[in-house]
Amino acid sequence: MDVSRYADHSPYSDPRHHAGLLAAVAPDPASLHAAVTTAVVHYRAGAAAPTPAQLEDVDRRWVASILDAVVERAPGPLDAPRSPERQAGGCCRDHSLLAVAVLREHGAPARTRLGFADYLGADGFRHDHVVVERHDGARWVRFDPEVAPDGVAFDPFDLPTGEGAPFETAAEVWTAYRAGRRDLADHGAGPDLPWLTGPGFVQRYVLADLAHRQRHELLLWDVWGASAPPGAAPDPATAALTDRVAELTVRADAGDRTAEAALTVLWATDERVRPGRFVTTWSPTGRLGWTDLVARRTGWAAVPRDAVVVGGSWLSPAG
Repeated sequence: MDVSRYADHSPYSDPRHHAGLLAAVAPDPASLHAAVTTAVVHYRAGAAAPTPAQLEDVDRRWVASILDAVVERAPGPLDAPRSPERQAGGCCRDHSLLAVAVLREHGAPARTRLGFADYLGADGFRHDHVVVERHDGARWVRFDPEVAPDGVAFDPFDLPTGEGAPFETAAEVWTAYRAGRRDLADHGAGPDLPWLTGPGFVQRYVLADLAHRQRHELLLWDVWGASAPPGAAPDPATAALTDRVAELTVRADAGDRTAEAALTVLWATDERVRPGRFVTTWSPTGRLGWTDLVARRTGWAAVPRDAVVVGGSWLSPAG
């Protein structure tokens, strides 16, 4: 399998004028962990509540824009000490995409993967999460740049893989659910957000993982094509399409080159799985937006937070 395309920046990982910041970070997992967790604070998991500016940061989908916020608040290397209020706000997607951007800047093939992790809380819940895969010349090594090795009972810099692993891809979770091996009531953004759990939530992540696998590292709250909107359940046709995407993804992850090729064809030919120029953005800030991915602009509608919650739409994914 030719993985060279993953060594090139996508529009999302391209640092533009901040390339030097990425090049200064060593591409080993420990250095990546130090850099991304110092530059970006998780907007839901930080020691303090996010500032208004940090909450708005979560919609900075481009690495160049994320780094704009980082250096504006605290100039210097990415791993330089920063007080929490001077970090950029973000989530797991931003930690992992920033790590991928560093790796690509060093010419290393890397990509982000979406799924569900059982180690982000002591509640037995599988939280939505984004991790990194780096190709070492022989295999894709999966690692979590957000987690320190002393914080979990396994190696986060070389994650176990497969169904039942601490981190499972969205495709693995969906496949287990459709085979009757899994109840998805405890898979989603968090046990405190029951309208952001279940089959519809996981279905959307199956398609989002495909997008990230194809180097379209969209926000976790972007919706397009056949992806189920927040709070909605997939219809039979959408579920069948998701079955196909999940099957091919699981097989491709296991090294099946035929499945890998079929995924690429599906992505190129089926508009239901591929975002076009525009996506709908259900921001955890409580805003609803329509994003032009070419012009890099989002038009926001004023949606009161209470209306979003009552409508069962969107509040804030765990990531």
